[in-house]
Amino acid sequence: MEYIFQRKIYEQISQWKRENAGRSALLIEGARRIGKSTIVEEFAKKEYKSYILIDFIKASERVKSLFNDLMDLDYLFLFLQSAYHTTLYQRESLIIFDEVQKCPMARQAIKYLVQDGRYDYIETGSLISIKQHTENITIPSEEDRLEMFPMDYEEYRWAMGDTATIPLLKKQLESGRSMGDDINRQYMRDLRLYMLVGGMPQVVSEYLKTKNLRSVDTMKRKILNLYFDDFRKIDKTGKIGKLYAAIPAMLSHGVGRFYPTSVIKGVGADKMMDLLIALEDSKTVNIAYHCTDPQVGLPLSEDRSRQKIYVGDTGLMVTLAFWDKKFAENILYDKLLTDKLPANLGYIYENLAAQMLCSNGNRLYFYTWPKDERHNYEIDFLLSRGAKVCPLEIKSSNHKNHVSLDTFCEKFSSRIANRYLVCSKDLRLDGKTTILPIYMTGLI
Repeated sequence: MEYIFQRKIYEQISQWKRENAGRSALLIEGARRIGKSTIVEEFAKKEYKSYILIDFIKASERVKSLFNDLMDLDYLFLFLQSAYHTTLYQRESLIIFDEVQKCPMARQAIKYLVQDGRYDYIETGSLISIKQHTENITIPSEEDRLEMFPMDYEEYRWAMGDTATIPLLKKQLESGRSMGDDINRQYMRDLRLYMLVGGMPQVVSEYLKTKNLRSVDTMKRKILNLYFDDFRKIDKTGKIGKLYAAIPAMLSHGVGRFYPTSVIKGVGADKMMDLLIALEDSKTVNIAYHCTDPQVGLPLSEDRSRQKIYVGDTGLMVTLAFWDKKFAENILYDKLLTDKLPANLGYIYENLAAQMLCSNGNRLYFYTWPKDERHNYEIDFLLSRGAKVCPLEIKSSNHKNHVSLDTFCEKFSSRIANRYLVCSKDLRLDGKTTILPIYMTGLI
């Protein structure tokens, strides 16, 4: 059985169609296997009279060569209709360039195809491969972009047949009232399964079909192998893959930032920055940059030499953390399922919080400052809200201790909107601090 999941980006694509009326193409950016092609084709089926999907991995050289010469667009469209056995209707048809990075000239042709105005165009591809294949072409200005992520927690709940939970949580957060320990424990059980399965559509499908976490882990390993293959295509030395594989260990050590030089030796600063940029462009990770002056204009004080790196999908991170071990040896599955996650595995919560914040459109920043000669205070995430900032501290245990958060709010009291301690406990106020259950992170 093939599952077609409801995704929030569908409405964003619909808005593009309504507002642009053919004046621009749309590029859907994102990592491999997050469902870009599936949602675009589903959109085409529902919103257009007809569509042609050109998968440039499978397309013939004859089809690819069409975009080398755009002098006769009538012939190009005639050939596509014949090759794909589909009739195109002016202003009622969509042409999809799937895996567009495999045909750079088709990407360049967007400018002239949009100017022609007969049809709509949507492109999909992984950004790491797109950038690799655009060095010698002109990037079209007639191109809007949307960033797509793995299934967020609400989309995952929809896949589980639950459309009620997230709207109820939104109302609860607005009211600020506690839900009670029993309800909170149930919500945390549901969330822990999401942490294990993750938001990759193929993995969610595998869980729905099998209800077997071993099968789920196998599917996640297949996706991770695809990522490592992609990394090797742009960096044959394997250095990008090493940086990616080191993320769980770096987070588990609680060092406060990612130290790439501890993973890869003997690489100059410029080369290391290139590797980190390529990793970020892959969209397989979420990166938080250090903010040197925590105020509303967070990007203005962004320090790109200091970063914390998270795996883009927490389900994949659970598997990546035990990459060299068998499924049976992955203690995270047992610990999460039984709600016995020790403090040294709290980085799972931090990774999940980063994923939830990014899926909700937030850029990630963190802030550290000296406590004494050997120790630092740290705010895990800073969010810009209006003219102020919201600090977040993530705790898997010992939620009563939030010294860094308290000290930060005292130090920058005039800049603070709301302050959050994100943990597994029920929603409540602790003085001016909101104790926020982690399943609500994406709602703030």
